[in-house]
Amino acid sequence: MSTFTPSMPIQLQIRKIIFEKYNDVDTKFTNDEIFELIKKEGDFDSSWIIDDLEPYIKEICDSGLTRNIAQNFTTIWLKIFEPLKKHHCNSCNHDIYIGKSENQTCPNPSCKTTI
Repeated sequence: MSTFTPSMPIQLQIRKIIFEKYNDVDTKFTNDEIFELIKKEGDFDSSWIIDDLEPYIKEICDSGLTRNIAQNFTTIWLKIFEPLKKHHCNSCNHDIYIGKSENQTCPNPSCKTTI
């Protein structure tokens, strides 16, 4: 197991990507696309493979942010339930992105402050 810690938690990176690139209820996107964008930014463990992203994808589905609309081996197609809104968490000092009907707490796993 790697000791790499990203400067922005992976959960927040994924939500930021969805907000910036896929923030429309009619837009389909995949975990592969998200993974490529995270790799492009370089704030991840370079030993990761697409399978390492799976728990985070499951987490955003379980939160009510996205839904899995199809799956083929390691590729998961997703859609958001509703557009995300940008907030700033004063507790962890990160910009965060959450849906209106999601639990209104910071998705940063080390914070979880009510927004």
